[in-house]
Amino acid sequence: MDSGLSSIVRKAVRTLLLVGMVFLAGCAAFEPPRPFTTEAEALAARGEPSRRWQNDDTTTTLEYATQPYGYSCLMIQVDPGGIVLRQWDALSDDNLARVRKGMSPDEVSRLLGQHRSEQTFPLSGETVWDWNIRNYGPGIATLFNVHFMDGKVLRTSQSYVYPPEYGVFAPWGVRPFGYPFADPFYRGFPPPRRRLPPPLPPLKR
Repeated sequence: MDSGLSSIVRKAVRTLLLVGMVFLAGCAAFEPPRPFTTEAEALAARGEPSRRWQNDDTTTTLEYATQPYGYSCLMIQVDPGGIVLRQWDALSDDNLARVRKGMSPDEVSRLLGQHRSEQTFPLSGETVWDWNIRNYGPGIATLFNVHFMDGKVLRTSQSYVYPPEYGVFAPWGVRPFGYPFADPFYRGFPPPRRRLPPPLPPLKR
């Protein structure tokens, strides 16, 4: 009896250790990239950037956008000699919070990187850019939206994307991404620090 119980305990311990090793390996695989020290090193590792921004202080910012399906945008600032001064994720919560009312489209592009899509709403007069960002629910994707009017930022919002009625693997990406499921509970600056409750379901026609 004791021998059989000990055997079960040993198997359970081995199973837990194996699960723990797999979990730690997965965590290591998703660690952020190590900081680069030179522009040449960044180019060797990441290739040519999506865009290069020339800054007023003679430095250059390399933009590595991952839209429409990624949820990060690596920015690397280098000096004229090719030395990396700093690097950051343009789609982090802290950076999203830097969007301010009155910004121009160029300022927003420099801040957040290439947007995923653009939509114009004639009735409201708004043009909306969106970015795919990290999704913590309740839908299958989360969008950060910047609303422009007359060429200036009017407000920001956040949208959740839900799977259509015919399955999770349906081509929801080709639809107006996130609309009409825009979150009615949040408007303004900065973006929320916590995830909000699910939006109200659309009205049935």
